[in-house]
Amino acid sequence: MSTAHTVVTVLAALWVGFSAVSVFIHAKWVVEPLAEYGVARRWWPWLGTAKAAGALGLLAGLAVPVIGVAATIGLAVYFTGALVTVARARSYGHLPFPLLYLAPVAGAFVLGLAA
Repeated sequence: MSTAHTVVTVLAALWVGFSAVSVFIHAKWVVEPLAEYGVARRWWPWLGTAKAAGALGLLAGLAVPVIGVAATIGLAVYFTGALVTVARARSYGHLPFPLLYLAPVAGAFVLGLAA
């Protein structure tokens, strides 16, 4: 396992975990756009849980690679869904935000393959 893979994976997990906590504490800058996109409030805890599980999976993947691969796939599906949700809401200016979370997850995956 390379140092770059470890560093990027830990940073990606922290970044996604931060996003999960932001949903759980109903940070205004997170939940207002969710409401604007038409995401039902009852889904918010599940979305936060999915992000938290993905973040923990990334970290667990450092010890058990198959868990990291599963977490990466889950987070890729999650953030692709976020892109679709933002696009369907016609909030095109917000499209970069899911990409800011997807990019480090994808980077950790690619570095893991290269390691």
